[in-house]
Amino acid sequence: MAEAIALGERGRGRTAPNPNVGCVIVRGDEAVGRGWTQNGGRPHAEAVALEEAGEAARGATIYVTLEPCAHRSARGPACADLLVQAQPARVVVALADPDPRTDGVGIARLKAAGIAVEVGLGAEEAARSMAGFLSRIRLGRPHITLKLALSIDSMIATAAGESRWITGAEARADTHLERARADMILVGRGTYYLDNPRLDVRLPGLEDASPRRALLSAGEAVQGWEMLARPEDVFKLQGVNDLLVEGGAATATAFLAADLVDRLLLYRAPILIGAGKSAVGEIGLASLADAHGRWRRTETRALGSDSREVYERTR
Repeated sequence: MAEAIALGERGRGRTAPNPNVGCVIVRGDEAVGRGWTQNGGRPHAEAVALEEAGEAARGATIYVTLEPCAHRSARGPACADLLVQAQPARVVVALADPDPRTDGVGIARLKAAGIAVEVGLGAEEAARSMAGFLSRIRLGRPHITLKLALSIDSMIATAAGESRWITGAEARADTHLERARADMILVGRGTYYLDNPRLDVRLPGLEDASPRRALLSAGEAVQGWEMLARPEDVFKLQGVNDLLVEGGAATATAFLAADLVDRLLLYRAPILIGAGKSAVGEIGLASLADAHGRWRRTETRALGSDSREVYERTR
């Protein structure tokens, strides 16, 4: 299942509105088929893996990160039907699909065909990998990551506004990988005017993974950018599973105050700025007690001389 989740990560940021599913088919001690959801959402991971496995899928064990879809589509057959035709002995599913068109139906269809089904292996890891799809189905909006590059004292720029570069090359490269995993990147109008950001992916081999660009502004539209007048407009976005918010401070504050941030991605450099520009302003906390218990740290690692910290919102 860990390999299936890793395969699913290859499609993240490229499959919306479909989920980025991964699939591995195992016969004996050998993986005979591997697949992940392809760009644009088709073909699905199971279809790719079954095509590679061929007849070897019969009697095999299939590991898939999300319940095989059960609904009809003009773009391709239901994966539950493909699996029934392949006749594996067992299907191991990390997560049930919350999409009402499939929810439980795919699993029931497999069981009705005499295929053993297990659900729950690797569920937490799979949910983190497909957080964008799950958020869009359950909450009606993308999964939102707020990225900030900070000094030790949590400044994002000097008092004069200088911010290039707080972090080093390794952290900046990691930011581009995060961009490649997003369907859309958003900044505020202040960042747009000050930095004229390209917001593209500049990693070898991933240049075509640059996401859509959005601007948080109630002002005049900007050509080539999608406009959101306020953070709550994320509920209107179409075809976006994962949204990466890159700042600046006013935009970060607006999303935090609206409690729309699901994941904090902090790159922290070993520098002190002092009287600079703070990363976040007033977010509406009534007391210090209200601040506790909202965030859970899930990752800390070094990137050169900098550090990467990830926090997930507890809801």
